[in-house]
Amino acid sequence: MSTSTTDIESTLDEQRVFPPPAEFAARARVKSMEEYESLRAEAAGDPDAFWARAAGEELHWFRRWDKVLSWEPPHAEWFVGGRTNVSYNCLDRHLGTGRRNKTALLWEGEPGEQRAFTYEELHREVCRFANVLKKLGVRRGDRVALYMPLVPELAISMLACARVGATHSVVFGGFSAEALKDRINDAGCKLVVTADGGYRRGSEVKLKTAVDEALKGTPTIEACVVVRRTGSQVEMRQGRDHWWHDLVETVDANCPAEELDSEHPLFILYTSGTTGKPKGILHTTAGYLLWAHLSTKWVFDLRDEDVYWCTADIGWVTGHSYVVYGPLSNGATSLMYEGAPNHPEPDRFWSIVERHKVSIFYTAPTAIRAFIKWGDEHPRKHDLSSLRLLGSVGEPINPEAWMWYREVIGGGRCPVVDTWWQTETGGIMISPLPGATPTKPGSATKPLPGVEADILTRQGGAVADNLGGFLVIKRPFPSMLRTIWGDDERFRQTYYGEIEGVYFAGDGARRDADGYFWIMGRVDDVINAENPLRQDHAQALARGRRGRRGARRHDHARRLLRHRAAARAGRRMKGQ
Repeated sequence: MSTSTTDIESTLDEQRVFPPPAEFAARARVKSMEEYESLRAEAAGDPDAFWARAAGEELHWFRRWDKVLSWEPPHAEWFVGGRTNVSYNCLDRHLGTGRRNKTALLWEGEPGEQRAFTYEELHREVCRFANVLKKLGVRRGDRVALYMPLVPELAISMLACARVGATHSVVFGGFSAEALKDRINDAGCKLVVTADGGYRRGSEVKLKTAVDEALKGTPTIEACVVVRRTGSQVEMRQGRDHWWHDLVETVDANCPAEELDSEHPLFILYTSGTTGKPKGILHTTAGYLLWAHLSTKWVFDLRDEDVYWCTADIGWVTGHSYVVYGPLSNGATSLMYEGAPNHPEPDRFWSIVERHKVSIFYTAPTAIRAFIKWGDEHPRKHDLSSLRLLGSVGEPINPEAWMWYREVIGGGRCPVVDTWWQTETGGIMISPLPGATPTKPGSATKPLPGVEADILTRQGGAVADNLGGFLVIKRPFPSMLRTIWGDDERFRQTYYGEIEGVYFAGDGARRDADGYFWIMGRVDDVINAENPLRQDHAQALARGRRGRRGARRHDHARRLLRHRAAARAGRRMKGQ
């Protein structure tokens, strides 16, 4: 890439197109491209009216807003003056409906245990833990760190924090004690919730031990709540540490949801930064929930009978939006699995799909490529006929993996929704709508209604079809990050300082003649300041660069070369 253009080279040439199955489209929430274009036109023509209609129809409000959007670039406030509660929207509003006794969370541990919570049962457990938080001195606006395995108590903790107005910060259970300490201190957390341990590939991950080490340097922490998961012996410091099961027995199961301002901080989630210091991405209440809810409903075409499984850990934003908040606000049955996809055997995921009759399956291209490597015999051992929709998230998916996913896992009958979004956007920005959008292997297709995505030069100019450029979002959207916790100047410079007037996503992309977006990955990983990414440049990166980011670029370059070779091989196999 030169400094005056954005010629980011794209070598992918994919011609196959798969229309939505007629039977699927007939029942879909958005049934055709005409309906999709109508929604897009409505959002573009009068954005405030579009978002007001969506918020009024989709969410419960204690008090309706005075103004849809206050926009002083780069800061947005959505549904100004409105009052709502995320926990109420995910739980309470379902209790007066037929979903009261419907399974909300369905959980399977790596050793094989199973637990299920109806919406009524989940509401009770959330209320109890919300009262525990209050008993331990947590108040509206306090921050709570969650460092846990993928167990129901993690989702319960999130919903309990949202209920009382505490801001949660989930830290992935695979991170070190040092990483946990840094995140606790940056957010100024008052309390941490953890477990004695969790399971991964048959071994125990000792979480409480890591917490004890982290808390040697976290002066703001006043209490630690510990879930008994593995039963291993842990140190419990008197006055600071408390067992979850002891505390919940001492409180009432009734806890009214706090009526919170629409812009009340819901969560801080740390993501990697180029300076070495993680960025605390702040998401607030109403706008985030609206988009998590609406994008879940549209992209996954949820129905009451679905068993929906997003395989992400809740330590990542995918787990926030598409394991907990999006599915539960829609009244779905959301499945959680604690462990590894290949334990005890490489067919673990497919045995779960068969056992629980999963109908919607959402996973990462990295996992899909691992499934391919492990062999077709593993999914073929199981009845996957319950599946009706497949999804992909996390990084661009190569056409070869997309086709394998469609044919081997979906039996050629399931639409594939390849989604692009980020921690910072809070929810899916670009994706097919499964009943409307013809799909192309490897393309995230088109922006969702209400999302004005574009591809620009660094100077903000237009980029012609099939030329790479910088992927941006030109108009404010409800789930946009509000700032970087404690560092608003970094927020300004990182997301609005590269290309004037727009949110720069950090990714390169191209758009084909049909208006389909092809995501090419992180710009800072695939280009340097002067040259387009060509194969010789990728090979240079693969030989390694000195400096702080050399190892990561080295790995990316090798993956890129394998991706291109796989794409060429896939086209040859298909006679293209």
